Amino acid sequence: MNRDEKAQAIEQIAADIEAAEAIFAVDYRGISVPQAAELRSKLREADASFRIVKNRLTKIAADKAGEERLAALLTGPTALTFVRGDTAQAAKAISTFNREHEVLTFKGGFMDGVDVDEERFKAIAKLPSREVLNGQFAGVVASPLTGLVRGLGSMIQGLALQLGQIAEKGLVTGEAPTESAADEAGEVAKDEAAEAEPDAAEDKAEDEAAEEGADDETSNEEEEEE
Repeated sequence: MNRDEKAQAIEQIAADIEAAEAIFAVDYRGISVPQAAELRSKLREADASFRIVKNRLTKIAADKAGEERLAALLTGPTALTFVRGDTAQAAKAISTFNREHEVLTFKGGFMDGVDVDEERFKAIAKLPSREVLNGQFAGVVASPLTGLVRGLGSMIQGLALQLGQIAEKGLVTGEAPTESAADEAGEVAKDEAAEAEPDAAEDKAEDEAAEEGADDETSNEEEEEE
């Protein structure tokens, strides 16, 4: 490889590292070209790629991408799997391929900030693929419980809207009333009570006058009858 080709390889590997959600490293000694093509085809279904790399260039690319953990895996013949999609499906593809051909040796890897040793890799390979999980989720959504869940969701949404409207009107602030607010409320109550007293007295006087008028009319009617 000339200088330009090496620079291009470093840029490509750095881009693969940055885009990957998980990276798995294997020793590829013994793999044939048709076998590598077969594995690449399986990995493409999981939106992953299989790349045989040069360790020195890959270390430079890892430094460029800010991935320090990769350097420890770059010893001896190395091939990297860059997973951008379904990590479980990619691990399953590698495991299945290796059971059939027994040509790969797992070195290590990492996923979402977690280092992946061989035991963890095997555990990941046993997980359901994303497609299977999506199918299971679709089954749950289609179940009779969906109506209940949606109903509860609508209720919660309606309650949230009502609380929002109450809060906009200043009826709910989330804080206890201040002392000044309490004093103002007390003064308002006193004023209303004071205003109510004359009204009550006036109403009482009118009632008494009406009763007296009724008594007078009754006595007049009695005198006329006599």
